[in-house]
Amino acid sequence: MDGDLLAAGDVGRTPQSGAHVSDAQLPPNPWEKWGWAFAAIWLVFLVFPIVAVTDSSLPAAAKAGAFLCIAGFAVANVLGYSHHRSTWVCLAVCVVLALATVPVIGIDVISFTPYLAILSALELPSPAWKWAVGVWFVAPVFSLLDIDGFPTYFFLMLWPIILGAVMLRIFGEREQLAIAARGEHALVSERERVARDVHDVLGHSLTALSVKAELAARLVDLDPERAKEELESIQATARQALAEVRATVGGLRAGNLEAELAAAPRVLADAGISTSVVGDVADTDPRHRALMAWVLRESVTNVVRHARARSVVIELGPDGITVTDDGAGCSGAEGNGLRGMRERVSGAGGTLDVSPGTPGTRVRVALP
Repeated sequence: MDGDLLAAGDVGRTPQSGAHVSDAQLPPNPWEKWGWAFAAIWLVFLVFPIVAVTDSSLPAAAKAGAFLCIAGFAVANVLGYSHHRSTWVCLAVCVVLALATVPVIGIDVISFTPYLAILSALELPSPAWKWAVGVWFVAPVFSLLDIDGFPTYFFLMLWPIILGAVMLRIFGEREQLAIAARGEHALVSERERVARDVHDVLGHSLTALSVKAELAARLVDLDPERAKEELESIQATARQALAEVRATVGGLRAGNLEAELAAAPRVLADAGISTSVVGDVADTDPRHRALMAWVLRESVTNVVRHARARSVVIELGPDGITVTDDGAGCSGAEGNGLRGMRERVSGAGGTLDVSPGTPGTRVRVALP
């Protein structure tokens, strides 16, 4: 059986089970694919250093060298968004090429600052990007030196751009944390679902097996043929339990109200308990039949194990299900089965009420 369970555990999760989706199934990140396009759009603002070079009075050779540096800067800037492993190299090349234009454009070199700041903020790893952005954040202040008539308010134009890049980085990291948290929550929810379903399946099946084994032991001398039938029934129940556990671990099992309604009287009869059914499956809401099947299964299991009852009444209706026994009544804290039942019902927007009967216990599930 252990090998079978391991094989069942290897079954890939289905989307319906709310399970984890592998990275290979996730859609590609558009930022990783098209980040270079974002960088290329903003290259239009390199017109400022280009104009500065054009207006320079230096020889044509010096201007040509400056133009080549600006072109190299543009290429390195775009590559910094396209190849994440070489961002540091691209950033260093950008800095060197920008500084190489200083002899031609002088203080106008500050106009390269937004490109360096955005590249650092969006592509460098943590926490290095914070230090790099801090450096570029201070650079525009040099415009206050009023060199060559450079506008002294230039930092007021660049700081909002730099702050915008910082906000993009922070929001992106928060989004990644949110995605990771949702993934962890989905994983925990899936584990709880499997644990709850396995508990319900095994609790019901093992209870039925125990009752049938006791009955077979009493009949082995009195009625060997009947005892043989009960032993064969034990084998069938064990095979069914194994199949249900496999399906549950694989996320494929759904409760079947008709099957549970047919099985409940047999399980209760083996324990010497009579069953009365009021209503029919057709009277119930099709949306909630799977949930009512789980409720009925767990309720019958609890009656057989704990109630010491002689009769059970199962009532079906459009607004839910009620299971009432005439046993010893409810006492003590809720067990895992009842807690799992309450979680299922609450998840469907319904309410679960466990109250004393006259005598016995009444389990009432009301659904929207």
